Amino acid sequence: MSTNLFAQTTITISDGNSGESIPGVLVKIQGQENKVSDNNGKVIINLDKSSILVFSHVAFETLSMQVAPESDVEVSMQPSTNALSEVVVSGFESERPLVHQAGAISKVLENELYRFNENSILSAFNTKPGIRIEQRAPASYRVSIRGSSLRSPFGVRNVKVYWNDIPFTFPDGTTDLNILDLANIQNTEIIKGPAGSIFGAGNGGVFSFESKKKITENYFSSDIGVGDFGLLRYRIGVDQKLEKGSVSASYVRQTSEGFREHSAVDRKVFQLALNSDISDKQSLSAQVLYSDLDYQIPGALTTAQLEEDRRQARPGSVEQNSSIAQKTVFGTLNHRIELGTKWENNTALYLNSKEFENPFILDYKRETALSYGGRTKFVLEDTWGNFPVRLLLGGEYQYGNTTAQNFGNRNGQADTVRFSDDLVTTQAFLFQQLEIEWTSKLLMTLGFSENFSRYDINRAIDAGPNEPSENQRRFDPILIPRIALVYKVNERSGIHGSISSGFSPPTIAEVRTNEGSINLDLEAERGINYEAGYRSQLGIFNLDFTAFYFKLDQTITTFTNEQGVVLFRNAGATDQKGLEVSIDYAPYRSQGSLIEEVKLSHAFTGHYFTFADFERAGNDFSGNQLTGVSPNTLVNLLDIRSKIGFYLNFTHQYVDEIPLNDANTVFQEAYNLVGSRVGWRNTLGSRWDVEVYGGVDNLLDETYSLGNDLNAFANRFYQPAPGRNFYGGLKVGMRY
Repeated sequence: MSTNLFAQTTITISDGNSGESIPGVLVKIQGQENKVSDNNGKVIINLDKSSILVFSHVAFETLSMQVAPESDVEVSMQPSTNALSEVVVSGFESERPLVHQAGAISKVLENELYRFNENSILSAFNTKPGIRIEQRAPASYRVSIRGSSLRSPFGVRNVKVYWNDIPFTFPDGTTDLNILDLANIQNTEIIKGPAGSIFGAGNGGVFSFESKKKITENYFSSDIGVGDFGLLRYRIGVDQKLEKGSVSASYVRQTSEGFREHSAVDRKVFQLALNSDISDKQSLSAQVLYSDLDYQIPGALTTAQLEEDRRQARPGSVEQNSSIAQKTVFGTLNHRIELGTKWENNTALYLNSKEFENPFILDYKRETALSYGGRTKFVLEDTWGNFPVRLLLGGEYQYGNTTAQNFGNRNGQADTVRFSDDLVTTQAFLFQQLEIEWTSKLLMTLGFSENFSRYDINRAIDAGPNEPSENQRRFDPILIPRIALVYKVNERSGIHGSISSGFSPPTIAEVRTNEGSINLDLEAERGINYEAGYRSQLGIFNLDFTAFYFKLDQTITTFTNEQGVVLFRNAGATDQKGLEVSIDYAPYRSQGSLIEEVKLSHAFTGHYFTFADFERAGNDFSGNQLTGVSPNTLVNLLDIRSKIGFYLNFTHQYVDEIPLNDANTVFQEAYNLVGSRVGWRNTLGSRWDVEVYGGVDNLLDETYSLGNDLNAFANRFYQPAPGRNFYGGLKVGMRY
């Protein structure tokens, strides 16, 4: 007969900033029942051996540490509103605190995604300076980083997107951001401005999404959300620890009738993830994402139609069943290995298949696409002489093949084929980056990439006056440099500056347009960005300030022909000057009081963009404001958290007037959006997590458009957004 001998261990948990004890901390102990800290922040547990314990609390960062038996342990937890000096970001493939990063980088944490209605990622990202996500219709996104949406009448272009280190942007430069749900995203980093030295084409910047990777416990969760306009969203998820890794799965479905006529949405997303620690030096992860998306397109309205009934669809949209149906399968494989003591390699591969169907007022489009590619990088951490260095070498390759057919649209059904093309896109680049710490305070980064791109448009059928043809466009290899400096004033503040080059070739969707023309003369955009900034933690204040000047040549803009088809052209040059400022602070924090924390955040964007040289059809638009860009945006956030689990989130956003055409004769009026979410979340016992919430969007019932049509044909500029609307939901999680 054997007896397990346990030794009693006392753990005291406190706030790392104030030193006050933290009650209600969930302590997860492998092989035992979970514990919760008492009112004095103490937990007493029995251990028979040294074990890894996980400490979690809704207001603090989750912490893991090894605890020995028969000991007294002091645990210090950091509030989830971390100082800039404590927020580590990858940025330009450099793991450093944000305060010492050389570049304009924003981070959107998981808790920020869930302070709004959970039907969209839009609201959380629009709280960050320099970033704007528009929604022309439910599930129809348009992304702008520093005004980069000028050439995007719809969809996501001129911005590079990654998901779990995998290129999520297609080889042709477009991104189906709308196939992702909040459940597929945990944290996000956004680089603002050209990042071609590391990430290739795209003058706007980079979105890097990361889904949940590290599983620390077996967990089942489910939630349901409802709202006005028939909104229903439900999710089921399960996380399972394995001996040397974990597996997780989630399924989400979201449906809505929509605010406007003919604006219904039905989206189903399934994700399966496997993570395995092969050894201390190797790890392997795989993901499968399946998305089935179906949404209607109500279309843009004129001023008269807007005043008559802002909920109506554009005439013809219902009869022609203007909509998009898309099924996507995305498979990924990531491998990390340490090569000795100084080198490390990360390699990621993906395979993507898509079926796309788009009846529109003017035509009917069907596409079947297959793409694959990958990214690999080698990292060396070493010392050359007396200087610590970090060397990065890598490459990225993408190949895409799309069979695209355009038909006539007869009452929502595909009619006679107009033209059919086989589209092949190849994009690749090599990148190198060297970081040198010249002194303990001065860090220099020097990066280059060599970019190659080509597309082939092989027309098999053309019912128009043109003969079937083979068209090819190859862009000459382009060298993209970047140099950046960071001066560490101290551990809590830093000054950064950079000069970076960027380029963005036209996408196939811009070269091959819906009426059948092929514009091989469209040139790539080229630009140089000059940037300087300051970040610091000043007592309770976190400050992030950036000023930039971006000079862009061969700017691609949109116009419409007499049939209303959107076409593209190079429009000379643009001057883009801007300021981006964010500040957050917690003026009140008292652990254990009824109100434990009050936090305020402010974000200002000043984008003063103009056409430097732009003439068209005898009209000189030089000096005009850049179309689609608001010069001033201000966001104010208030978050209040209580001891018993109640919380209040309040959001105000001011958006200045937006020019809707190149001539600056039509503007979207300035507007103020106000919203709020209240709820209660808590841990019941050691197994159950519960949250109940409700909220309101557009509390002031503003009349505005969140995603206007630019340079619109027949003055159909406006895509009306919902008025005042309400939502709510319930979340339940169980450890097993």
